[in-house]
Amino acid sequence: MKKNTRLAISTLSVLCLLSSSLLGKKDISKESSDLLGKHGLKGWKVPKGNEASKWYQVNNNILEVRSGSKKKGSVLWTKKEYQDFEVSLGFRFIDGIIDSGIHLRNSDQIQIGISGSLKRDMTCSPYIPGKGYPVEAKNIKKLLKPKDWNQMRIRAVGQNYTVWLQGEEVMKYKSSSAKEKGPIGIQLHGSRNMKIDFKDILVKEL
Repeated sequence: MKKNTRLAISTLSVLCLLSSSLLGKKDISKESSDLLGKHGLKGWKVPKGNEASKWYQVNNNILEVRSGSKKKGSVLWTKKEYQDFEVSLGFRFIDGIIDSGIHLRNSDQIQIGISGSLKRDMTCSPYIPGKGYPVEAKNIKKLLKPKDWNQMRIRAVGQNYTVWLQGEEVMKYKSSSAKEKGPIGIQLHGSRNMKIDFKDILVKEL
């Protein structure tokens, strides 16, 4: 009887270890990836001419986005494509008329700063080509810090976009133009003289 009990306990222990190992692997696959970290711009498709114009530069783990002398617009795209994901990041306005945004798999984007068409701050609102800004994020004037770091989180699941600012949900939108899979982009709007910083760009696949 004691021998059978010891055998049962040993078998149970092995099963528990295997189960923990499998769960551990599952958790690892869902961890966030740092898109800057120690690798700087290696995980991004850097636009041609960046070396001379210095539109996108990483210093001390901070992505500095700056208009060049010709004020040419561009998008810094990730090399990797994502399906359902959540991206969190810090951003701060440095100088000029800020008109930036986060592209979600295609030209759909979440605005950061002043809308060129509306001439007012539309941070956290979705800009959809052909539709403009179909909805406007709420409580932005109350939450946005013009001279300090802001924390934004964006969730893209299928056609559904959800945005948080400083931990508060501020926008939900279902986009009929959403793409199933694609890269994430950071926009530098053309014809602007602007400086904006980004840090801690973390992506978690869902």
